Amino acid sequence: MRPSFLQTRGALAGALVALGLLSGCGNSLTAETVDLAGLADRTLLYALNDVDAYERGDAPGAHRFTITFSSASGDRCTDLRAGTTATLNGLPMRLEPGGVDDTAGRDLCLPTRAYFDFDPSVWAIQEQEDLRVVLQDSTHTVALTLQGGKAKRTFRYEGVGAADRLMRGQTYSFRWQPDNEAPRAAGVTLLREDGLATATVPATLTDDGAVRFTLLDTTPVATYLLTLSGSTRGVVTECSGVVLCDGAFLHAEERVVTVQ
Repeated sequence: MRPSFLQTRGALAGALVALGLLSGCGNSLTAETVDLAGLADRTLLYALNDVDAYERGDAPGAHRFTITFSSASGDRCTDLRAGTTATLNGLPMRLEPGGVDDTAGRDLCLPTRAYFDFDPSVWAIQEQEDLRVVLQDSTHTVALTLQGGKAKRTFRYEGVGAADRLMRGQTYSFRWQPDNEAPRAAGVTLLREDGLATATVPATLTDDGAVRFTLLDTTPVATYLLTLSGSTRGVVTECSGVVLCDGAFLHAEERVVTVQ
């Protein structure tokens, strides 16, 4: 019988990139509808979320690429006029125009953004390639290309024995894939079966993209949910139609392991 870890999702909640609401002050926001050219003075923020959960792996946003325009200056809140198309490698993205939302009892400024939910099983068998986003209307074009951005990220176990059986006092290594990338930050946590608290495991990150950690001798013998997470900056080879393009790729995965 497989263990249940539904008591908490904290290990991955922090991994999911939040591209949500930008709050306004009271009801003082000034609504303004703009063409795509009206967003030319903004920063385009990108985020690739690649989260493989042991349970609920199909959670919305778990495998998603999102681009979000930075907010307007002052109390202005802009929404994008109808007529803009957004594509990722030629496939349509879901475009949200943004604007003022007062349903929460006070004005909130929703950002203009577009996102694409990818199938991780498909990306896993396809060749790595550049990821290109194009937004276009009759007034303007915004383009972003990320070198090698379209790829399924994973952590590959390195070492002898099985990856799901860990020994106390031993050091383990998992290497970020694809191997032509390396995470700039990484984390390791353990959640004991039927436990409520997640323990952070001290880990080191090597220059060639491996995450290494040692299990403490005092770790109780039990079944655990091991979470590996990491993030890296994408390589922007094209950024046009906006002032700046910035963001990151994030991958997290959960593995059920037995500590002996």
